[in-house]
Amino acid sequence: MKRALISVSDKTNLVDFAKGLTENGYEIVSTGGTKKTLDEAGIKTISVEEVTNFPEILDGRVKTLNPYIHGGLLAKRNDPEHMATLEKLNIKPIDLVCVNLYPFKQTIEKADVTREEAIENIDIGGPSLLRAASKNYQDVTVVTNKADYDLVLKEIEEKGNTTLETRAKLAAKVFRATAAYDAIIANYLTKQVGLEDPEKLTLTYDLKEKMRYGENSHQKAWLYEDAIPKSFSILQAHQLHGKKLSYNNIKDADEALRCIREFQDEPTVVAMKHMNPCGIGRGDSLEEAWDRAYEADSVSIFGGVIALNRKVDLATAEKMHKIFLEIIIAPGFDDDALAVLEKKKNVRLLELDFSKENEKTRPEVVSVMGGILQQEQDTLIENTDDWKVVTKAEPTAAQLKTMMFALKAVKHTKSNAIVVANDERTLGVGAGQPNRIDSAKIAIKHAGDAIDDRAVLASDAFFPFNDCVEYAAKHGIKAIVQPGGSIRDKDSIEMADKYGVAMVFTGYRHFRH
Repeated sequence: MKRALISVSDKTNLVDFAKGLTENGYEIVSTGGTKKTLDEAGIKTISVEEVTNFPEILDGRVKTLNPYIHGGLLAKRNDPEHMATLEKLNIKPIDLVCVNLYPFKQTIEKADVTREEAIENIDIGGPSLLRAASKNYQDVTVVTNKADYDLVLKEIEEKGNTTLETRAKLAAKVFRATAAYDAIIANYLTKQVGLEDPEKLTLTYDLKEKMRYGENSHQKAWLYEDAIPKSFSILQAHQLHGKKLSYNNIKDADEALRCIREFQDEPTVVAMKHMNPCGIGRGDSLEEAWDRAYEADSVSIFGGVIALNRKVDLATAEKMHKIFLEIIIAPGFDDDALAVLEKKKNVRLLELDFSKENEKTRPEVVSVMGGILQQEQDTLIENTDDWKVVTKAEPTAAQLKTMMFALKAVKHTKSNAIVVANDERTLGVGAGQPNRIDSAKIAIKHAGDAIDDRAVLASDAFFPFNDCVEYAAKHGIKAIVQPGGSIRDKDSIEMADKYGVAMVFTGYRHFRH
């Protein structure tokens, strides 16, 4: 008779699986709660203690860590010496292991979890069983995911055993699972001790979906989500309407969320196109904010991603419905607004809980050939009181407020980045140019006649020369906000003074590569 060892935390579909094994000639060894569940279901089991001749100790911390268990798992069936050792020591081979692990991840996701509770949910015996069985997959079937129960039973019923190919795939799945489990534990304990730069970086993600294609149609792509999902994330949004998000949709939508997170105090609309804001508008109502975002760039907004920081009402929905938009993201939609927007077949409507927008952000990871870069997200909250006025002209209170608005916009624009804005909306955006003066020219050209006494210019980094200041001043800009820090800052200050421009240094750069 073949032997199976079953010990699971998640008992979903357990009874049917165990019943199927017994019907196909397996005896079952089990532990604790699993044994109780099977016994109550009328399935005959053997306790681990009967196999090991040793009781569970230390409140169950030690149960299966025993040669009578691991010898039965690791012995090579085609090695006469291994099999002779088992016979000599009266160790019976174990042919199948079904184990899933203590719910460490679910435990640490609880808001009030203590470190002691988390540590007690670190499984020791389970991973040891899984790893031993997987190492010996030539002879042992290992199951750690209930999704594989049916496949395993089907092969056993039809062939008398699982195939070697299946056992190899299941073993690989186990090592992925135990690696992910250990990664979550490692990250939790690393954070608990406050270490920011561990010598090993262990990241783990769960496959959310295979995508139709990547950035371009000839590229394969997959979407993976952080094993501990973040609430304020495009991956946690509830899709109410439209096709699946594409690779590029997700990148644009993520950037739109990062940007809209900056604006909380008043109704604001962000229009994102190819990872750059093409228009940001704010107003006393969401409809007014939409009008201003649209006015900022009525050409580029076509096919854009729209993020709104208030629930979408009918008036705003009717205006958005008039043009083609890829995605609309909001904290909610009024029923009549949703009905209007759903008339467009291709628009994706996403609902997301914006109350979580201020939750602590995780470091962001970017791949490079041969490795990754990790950094904190740029969530710096600036304060105008900390800025330094460096020119003879002093900015007004209204200009300072507009500078803050423009600075938040430029922060989410690809470098080199220049944004021209007034107190209502962005007027012009210059993004991603290899030199700063070209970005300034693009932003100012786009702003055009909209530049008036209210207009300010924001730069994501310092001016290496005074040409940007001169060009801005000659085109009507009266106030500039920039980080400062160039060896030629004095030249830019003198140029601003020449034209009576008010300029402030923030001290913080906001590159977005």
